[in-house]
Amino acid sequence: MTAGRGRFITLDGPSGVGKSTTVQALHDELTARGIPVRRTVEPTTSELGRFIRAHFSHIRGHALACLVAADRYEHVEHEIEPRLRAGETVVTDRYLASTLVMQQLDGVPLAFLLALNAHVLMPDLAVILTAEPGLIAERIASRGPHNRFHRDPTAPGREVVLYEQTARTLMTADVKVLVVDTGEATPTEVAATIADAIPDSSIASAATPQSTPSQGP
Repeated sequence: MTAGRGRFITLDGPSGVGKSTTVQALHDELTARGIPVRRTVEPTTSELGRFIRAHFSHIRGHALACLVAADRYEHVEHEIEPRLRAGETVVTDRYLASTLVMQQLDGVPLAFLLALNAHVLMPDLAVILTAEPGLIAERIASRGPHNRFHRDPTAPGREVVLYEQTARTLMTADVKVLVVDTGEATPTEVAATIADAIPDSSIASAATPQSTPSQGP
């Protein structure tokens, strides 16, 4: 068990990059290392989160950005913070980085998004998953579009670039950022890389030799 406050890990990246699969793999990896972990997602499963999902295709721009931010503040207050205080590591599928990318694609200025989210809880580790735009487009085509952005053939390339910029924005705000290319690595390998990067010595020391890949400097 991890003593004291838990760690907050966010996973973001372009649609089709493997976020949900990686979140599950990371949950399994941390559990195997003896770390109490809680999975979550944005938009959340709350009433507000369900409203956002149901109306995502119709509400756009500044209005959608405000709803997403409201859902996030509620998410932090009612789910993330209580779990962290209980000593659990919280892993969320999408968080601030997704807002800084998706809402910019929707025409909302970065300055407005940063101001809107100025008081949200920052993660202990922000993971940005990435891959080649062509591979992302193939994955989206094979599974079918899930939202209006998937119908834009230029979206994967634009998302990759915006996530690169967002990684730099978060680092400027003193957030620890880990960028992982999922193009060649398996979800298990990606999960082990993320787990090793979490800024908590007890998590790193709990790793077994089999689950800890060699890391570069």
